[in-house]
Amino acid sequence: MPPSVPRPRPAPGMPYPRTHAGGPAFVREPRDELFLLAAGNLVSQQTYYESGAERDARYVRLVGELAVQDPEWTAGLLRWLRGEGNMRTASLVGAAAYVRARLRAGATGGPSNRSVIDSVLRRADEPGELLAHWISAYGRSVPQPVKRGLADGVRRLYTSRALLKYDTASRDVRFGDVLNLVHATPDPDKPWQGPLFRYALDRRHHPERAVPPASDRLLTAHRALMETAPDERRALVTGPGGSERLAAAGLTWEALAGWLHGPMDAAVWEAVIPAMGSMALLRNLRNFDEAGVSDEVAARVAGRLSDAEEVAKSRQFPFRYLAAHQHAPSPRWAAPLERALGHSLANVPALPGRTLILVDRSDSMFWDKVSERSRLTRADAAAVFGTALAVRAEQADLVEFGWGSAAVAFARDEPVLDVLKRFRSMGGTYTAKAVRKHYRDHDRVLIVTDEQTAAYERAGATDPVPAAVPVYTWNLAGYHPAHSPQGPHRHTFGGLTDAAFRMVGLIEAGRGATWPWTAESQVTSRPTG
Repeated sequence: MPPSVPRPRPAPGMPYPRTHAGGPAFVREPRDELFLLAAGNLVSQQTYYESGAERDARYVRLVGELAVQDPEWTAGLLRWLRGEGNMRTASLVGAAAYVRARLRAGATGGPSNRSVIDSVLRRADEPGELLAHWISAYGRSVPQPVKRGLADGVRRLYTSRALLKYDTASRDVRFGDVLNLVHATPDPDKPWQGPLFRYALDRRHHPERAVPPASDRLLTAHRALMETAPDERRALVTGPGGSERLAAAGLTWEALAGWLHGPMDAAVWEAVIPAMGSMALLRNLRNFDEAGVSDEVAARVAGRLSDAEEVAKSRQFPFRYLAAHQHAPSPRWAAPLERALGHSLANVPALPGRTLILVDRSDSMFWDKVSERSRLTRADAAAVFGTALAVRAEQADLVEFGWGSAAVAFARDEPVLDVLKRFRSMGGTYTAKAVRKHYRDHDRVLIVTDEQTAAYERAGATDPVPAAVPVYTWNLAGYHPAHSPQGPHRHTFGGLTDAAFRMVGLIEAGRGATWPWTAESQVTSRPTG
């Protein structure tokens, strides 16, 4: 299907549509609007121009409308969002909205409600999270398609290790609650799943008699370790075979801290580090330093963090490595985090010819955080992506812009983390002014922004660039108004990963534009022009 084109559409009482900052705007078609909102939507997160509730309501409304009007496209978006897009909560909320809207409209065409629910469940805590969301948003009456989709996910995802990691007292909806509601039958190819389901039900509803299946070595080892006398626990962790003992019992670092009833010092960290995943390691670098973890163990951590396969497997957003660098500025982590950041940006192309790259440093970009629990801003994420493009390009001009604009100095193949220190806060959003000042017959222009141009802008952001020269806008916020008209050689991407850059190469190689979930190469973003 050819991409739709945002077009000027006056609002009631206004001659022309405007951005949230008052600049000239172009209204996106619903699919384009939903794609960009979804790709950058961390649910319930407030942004500079929209409250969390307003963004959530807009997201649910758009999903509901398109679930009825274009179910194939919407189901594809939700599946991609949880997979390549790596947006967990947005995909769960979207799947619930898809089913709710179709049931209310009596719609039956397109992908089934059950299959859409199942398609967004990728982690064992997600059936419970989706169920909790449904009850909170729509009430305790859960329709059969939702129950069946959850049951499909339960059969795929519930394992002994998942039970230990995710079925904790802090969860509002436990494994036993989900099983009790959906009545999932065990997978016939997993003979261990029936006893596991019974144990999960007992843990929730009859904890006094819950006994792990004798045939399950992981759960029985975990139970034995939990029952160890408190004054013996530290010796079991830090003594000979401690790391192997913790791994055999599936004891996570989060659970270990409470179970020990003692400090997480260097010896304890060194025992549990071999069993920690990449994300857990990334989050705890500062804790390792403060506890005094040895250089030998730190070197092993650094090796894992900077391993290309580990980075790809962890599916971390690139900005997570910048956050870790800022949170744990010890010199021993700088080089491995730089390498990890480089691996996470593997999709950034080495663009030929001359490229102009503009990075939005306006107030709204600094106000908005990349997630509720992060101190990093969209300005940080924009600088990461813009710099990565610049240092890999054949010949690039890297520019920061706001009220004014200025070139950012860099050297080819210079570490991204070093270049980031040169960016500043620049005030308002004068995109067209920056493009006009710095465009000098470049082969292409890339703009990383939230698209909310200032009120004094009199032209579309891309007007200064000749119509035949490609302009790629990377929208990190997903607001409703667009900063320029779209059409041939004008493309907009969305999201917080580098995957959108795959499309640049495809477009310039002459491939047709498409949605990521329909592209043969499984690219993860799509131009809207």
